[in-house]
Amino acid sequence: MKIAVLKERAPNEARVAASPETVKKLIALGADVTVEAGAGVSASVTDDAFTAAGATIAKDAAATVDGADIILKVQRPLGAGEGAVDELALLKSGQVVIGALAPFGDHVPALAASGVTAFAMEFVPRITRAQVMDVLSSQANLAGYRAVIEAAAAYARVFPMMMTAAGTVAPAKTFIMGVGVAGLQAIATARRLGGVVSATDVRPATEEQVASLGAKFIAVKDEEFAQAQTSGGYAKEMSDGYKAKQAALVAEHIAKQDIVITTALIPGRKAPTLVTAAMVQSMRPGSIIVDLAAEQGGNCELTKPGKVIEKHGVTIIGTLNLPSKVSADASALYARNLLAFLTPLIDKETKSLKIDEADEIVKASLIAKGGAVVHPNLLPKG
Repeated sequence: MKIAVLKERAPNEARVAASPETVKKLIALGADVTVEAGAGVSASVTDDAFTAAGATIAKDAAATVDGADIILKVQRPLGAGEGAVDELALLKSGQVVIGALAPFGDHVPALAASGVTAFAMEFVPRITRAQVMDVLSSQANLAGYRAVIEAAAAYARVFPMMMTAAGTVAPAKTFIMGVGVAGLQAIATARRLGGVVSATDVRPATEEQVASLGAKFIAVKDEEFAQAQTSGGYAKEMSDGYKAKQAALVAEHIAKQDIVITTALIPGRKAPTLVTAAMVQSMRPGSIIVDLAAEQGGNCELTKPGKVIEKHGVTIIGTLNLPSKVSADASALYARNLLAFLTPLIDKETKSLKIDEADEIVKASLIAKGGAVVHPNLLPKG
């Protein structure tokens, strides 16, 4: 059984889908691991480190995937014209591709047409035994941390209160919008830096989490708010009436903030607008907005995905793929997620791939097989 690890070629991507640690464990499961030359360099992992762990280094992408049973990726395989290598053209029918495959994108039919069996790690269900496989959480955690670091670097003042002989410097007022994994880590990081932190979310269960981190919770607490969470732990789409009340509360609060970090995402949908142009204009010059939803259009009305801009004296950071800014740790965690997902798929006796499609994790994450898209959420409705 051969496992291939490709070098990532997507823009702004510095992560790699394996680490020396996971290579050793994959080999212990009975696999031969081939890593494309230079795949880990941008994540501070040399070819020599992979070789020392037992991997074979292949000279290019074609040699890496040739004869592979399983291909590990961070992002989806790129097609013709999307990168320096047409990765889709290298895939062979029957191969298994595992990665964060952006399953709601319009590239999925082309991936399915290659004949591979494709697993999207974003669809791994949020159940207890799958926690160690949860790439959304492992990467969002780092994104929340990095968002605060980006804000601090762009902010012309300091985060903590400082009492000096020349006078007192006030702490940065930091507002976190969306209290998922990224938001909670952003709160914790901003608190560590000494900021005065507040946060908001439409899910009532988050109020206690926010308070436990020493931040103030901001929300309109009505009947709709009490019902605002799905059984899977995600935020529901709120009514226009609630959105209007929440926007009014946020508008009043945001005008007093120095740093705003937005994290609100709805799977498969454009990111909801939480910060309007008028809200941006109400903030004092020198304030910072970091939009973690930039890749899905942004939570701020003025965000330019992939760019850092200034509007009304406010810096709006729409940097994409923040986990890639801490690529060494992001890769290590992501590689462990993949290892945890892959381990149950390998038969311990035969040392070969054995996929149980009745397993709820397999069923939830399988998006393509036999030349067709198979995931129910990706099929035409009706």
